[in-house]
Amino acid sequence: MEKSCSLLIHFDKGSPAMANEIKEALEGNDVGAKIDALKKAVMLLLNGETLPQLFITIVRYVLPSEDHTVQKLLLLYLEIIDKTDARGRVLPEMILICQNLRNNLQHPNEYIRGVTLRFLCRLSEPEILEPLVPSVLANLDHRHPFIRRHALLAVAAIYRLPGQAGEQLLPDAPELVEKTLSSEQDLSARRNAFLMLASCAQPRAVTYLLSHADHVPDWGDLLQMAALDLIRKVCRSNPAEKGKYIKIIISLLNSPSAAVVYECASTLVSLSSAPTAIRAAANTYCQLLLTQSDNNVKLIVLDRLNELKSSHRELMVEMIMDVLRALSSPNLDIRRKTLDIALELITSRNVDEVVLTLKKEVVKTQSTELEKNGEYRQMLVQAIHSCAIKFPEVASTVVHLLMDFLGDTNVASAVDVGLFVREIIETNPKLRVSIITRLLDTFYQIRAARVCSCALWIIGEYCLSLSEVESGITTIKQCLGDLPFYTSTEEGEVADASKKPQQVNLSGTVSSRRPVVLADGTYATQSAASETAVSAPTVLPGSVGSPGNLRSLILSGDFFVGAVIACTLTKLVLRLEEVQPSKAEVNKACTGALLIMTSMLQLGQSTFLPHPIDNDSYDRIVLCIRLLCNTGDEVRRIWLQSCRQSFAKMLAEKQFQETEEIKAKAQISHAQPDDLIDFYHLKSRKGMSQLELEDQVQDDLKRATGEFMKDGDDANKLNRILQLTGFSDPVYAEAYVTVHHYDIVLDVTVINRTKETLQNLCLELATMGDLKLVDRPQNYTLAPETSKQIRANIKVSSTETGVIFGNIVYETSNVLERTVVVLNDIHIDIMDYISPAICADVTFRNMWAEFEWENKVAVNTVIQGEKEFLNHIIKSTNMKCLTPPSALDGECGFLAANLYAKSVFGEDALVNVSVEKQADGKLSGYIRIRSKTQGIALSLGDKITLKQKGGS
Repeated sequence: MEKSCSLLIHFDKGSPAMANEIKEALEGNDVGAKIDALKKAVMLLLNGETLPQLFITIVRYVLPSEDHTVQKLLLLYLEIIDKTDARGRVLPEMILICQNLRNNLQHPNEYIRGVTLRFLCRLSEPEILEPLVPSVLANLDHRHPFIRRHALLAVAAIYRLPGQAGEQLLPDAPELVEKTLSSEQDLSARRNAFLMLASCAQPRAVTYLLSHADHVPDWGDLLQMAALDLIRKVCRSNPAEKGKYIKIIISLLNSPSAAVVYECASTLVSLSSAPTAIRAAANTYCQLLLTQSDNNVKLIVLDRLNELKSSHRELMVEMIMDVLRALSSPNLDIRRKTLDIALELITSRNVDEVVLTLKKEVVKTQSTELEKNGEYRQMLVQAIHSCAIKFPEVASTVVHLLMDFLGDTNVASAVDVGLFVREIIETNPKLRVSIITRLLDTFYQIRAARVCSCALWIIGEYCLSLSEVESGITTIKQCLGDLPFYTSTEEGEVADASKKPQQVNLSGTVSSRRPVVLADGTYATQSAASETAVSAPTVLPGSVGSPGNLRSLILSGDFFVGAVIACTLTKLVLRLEEVQPSKAEVNKACTGALLIMTSMLQLGQSTFLPHPIDNDSYDRIVLCIRLLCNTGDEVRRIWLQSCRQSFAKMLAEKQFQETEEIKAKAQISHAQPDDLIDFYHLKSRKGMSQLELEDQVQDDLKRATGEFMKDGDDANKLNRILQLTGFSDPVYAEAYVTVHHYDIVLDVTVINRTKETLQNLCLELATMGDLKLVDRPQNYTLAPETSKQIRANIKVSSTETGVIFGNIVYETSNVLERTVVVLNDIHIDIMDYISPAICADVTFRNMWAEFEWENKVAVNTVIQGEKEFLNHIIKSTNMKCLTPPSALDGECGFLAANLYAKSVFGEDALVNVSVEKQADGKLSGYIRIRSKTQGIALSLGDKITLKQKGGS
């Protein structure tokens, strides 16, 4: 059985010392050698060696030493050696050290007295401590505070000995300590005395505290912390008396110690619901946010403010500007947490102040150059976005400021601004003209492909008047530059240009072509650009020296933006037909748009770019060309009205979901029908302060609304109780399992169902997997038909499935052998570690692309066509294709289909098959299987086998 250890020292096992060498060194007269020998002896003992022959040597040659280091090491040695035999009785030779300890307690040197008193705190053998009690008590009156404070610790440790041993050794300890406390001047000694009374004689500590209530603010911070701890304990056991203690707590809120002030605020919140108390605690937390420089302290204080926000939102609304002062911290985590708290406290009364503060912070990020300014600016943009959606009247004050950041080098921040502008222009019709005008003026500054796509969509949808449409077409043409995108006068020049293209410095992007996952789990191909990289795109012969933003994106191979340009021009030309009376002007604009689209197709199919145009973008541009050549009323309605209607519907659905979530969170709790009705106005108010009256009112309101009833999870708790033994076993055991991050706590209830006393009952546990038992439960004695609660802590190394198994071993007086009851296994599932969370669609797609969560399977086959390969998978796996095979284009370079595999993977399983033809004509791809019912991705190798003629 492993024993508890109070001392840990690093020991290098590569050079263990021999017992004989240690013994020789201890018997010599060299003090330095004795010190080294004692250190080696202590380390050997801590690593499992016994060294029984050393004890007498140490008693003869080490005990008389006057060296302080030797005496300190001697006490460490005495602390870790076994002082009892197998039956728990004190060894006879231990009596030899009692005289030495008594001499040390009477030693003229204060250090030796102090460390010896401290050593006694770690002794639990009454037989050794009994002859030392008079010497310990004598040190309570010593002139030196170092000795007095350690003497008080020793008295407390002796009085707390298990059983009745401590009370028998020191029956009048509380009276002595109380007397010492009343006359003691040293702060640490007073604290030790007060802690001893609080733990061993609580009524005496309470009496002392209340009798000195007016002087508590003058106590030192150590004693004030102990007083607050006592107040929490007393009020937890007797809530009716908390009124007399709240005055003490409020008086401590002005303490110069930050630790005391924080504890005061926490205690105040836990004891009282009165508005005055909560307001005082919130003010204290806000002051700590401003005065403390430690980021960890600020994060903890913000957590406390977040808790106050959830339970006392009305009071916290008044503190929102004080909370926002924490944005002055350069730490990003503090800023993020501050914004999260503030956004939930915004009302129509304070939204203008909050938005003004956020605008100032945005301007600061532009003027100062810090490492994470871009990320902070993104957070501010999202916060302002949230404010503008909740309170549309503030949108006009911020939208033009934020539009300056559409060309921000931080792509994520610029994308957020684009999404914000897109939503505001739909929800605020009055701002559309000014937003479009500003967007067209600043469009040339935008460099990121995703932001350009968003801005182009806004231009195509919301340029309604004749001047806006013409300005939109002109702006796009200017950003595209001169046409064509490349020229070739001779074949040789074209070949040379393709081999050695010229490089110019541009803030462009690097293209990439890969499958992406859509919102419904399906796949599509997108030729996207990595906006974060700033590289020089290839400038082909005939291109201008300093092209616009759209031209540089297309020349870098980003034809997805080219498809968006084609769609935007199509919408603008179609709308121009409605608002332009001159047919010639319309035809001129249509011809210019067609020229741009054909030039992009010509560039995409040329050999000058490393990657040709992808099929999706090609089909989209071709569709736009056909549409401009032959326009029908139905197609016109789809392009000019349906897109915006779909966007408005998406925003309405988003608003509806947010409203439903708010309603779901607002749970209304009711009182039970048989609860006591307490009439507040009939109560006596005599002798009650205003704070106590407020507190009583709040408590009555909580009782009336059922807020005190926190037992709503009782049903869930019952589901987590596991039966470990059978009902017919002599010992019945059941466990309540709590999984919290990387800790598992087992609360095991053991019931003795026999008529006999069970001795040395022990719960023995073992684990499989990445689980480790932290401490082993001790032995217990169970009386007939009694129960015992045993707690076991298990550490988790990784969030994987594990098993806990074990047995209960006990002895009875009639049977000499030990009885073993085998326990049922406890299975710790990986799902126990998973807790629900919310992730935005954009964030999910970014993480999906970054982490590659898919189970990719390489495909090696002799089949040459994508359509043929897909049909083969459908037949071999007995699946039904949601997309008709006849509609799949076998000539395209990339193919994605969703397969419905009910028979293989259960209900609603979604299978994505993605096949791509490489440059050498071979096929490559992967299959992703997702089970909606299980909510996890399934491995292909475990679930499906593709059978072919040559094997599987």
